[in-house]
Amino acid sequence: MQRKNKNNIVLLGMPGAGKSTVGVLLAKKMGKNFLDTDLLIQEKEGRLLKEIISEDGLESFIRTENRINASVEAENTVIAPGGSVIYGIEAMEHYKKIARIVYLHLSYEAISSRLGNLTERGVVCRAGQTLRLLYEERCPLYERYADVVVQCDGLEVGEILELVEEKL
Repeated sequence: MQRKNKNNIVLLGMPGAGKSTVGVLLAKKMGKNFLDTDLLIQEKEGRLLKEIISEDGLESFIRTENRINASVEAENTVIAPGGSVIYGIEAMEHYKKIARIVYLHLSYEAISSRLGNLTERGVVCRAGQTLRLLYEERCPLYERYADVVVQCDGLEVGEILELVEEKL
């Protein structure tokens, strides 16, 4: 059986929490590779996230996201999956095996002020679901899977980087 190496880091959090921004800088600082799985999904599907969601539907997108995230083979990599990855049990079990999982936690107010149009960003929301409801649904899931929680409210990116490194 292949030995699973936990020298990867997965950054979880709401859309707008800074997973990609922090991920790129963390990878540079720690001498790791960086993988944004939203870009990987777009590459494999040949479409933007918002197109996949509008053309195939939400449930189909979640299955696609789960499948692609569950198949990520990485070593010495900072991985930034989309915020909806936590709906994919196989993806999250895979990440638990191959990585330390860091949840970048921001208050609802901070997320709300950072996000523009949810549909334009390709955010996975059910019809009629508000950002508040999405936030309240996802936060407990992020916490469940996280090895480390980093409170990011009021912090600059450099401070978040330091906290992540400290907690790892």
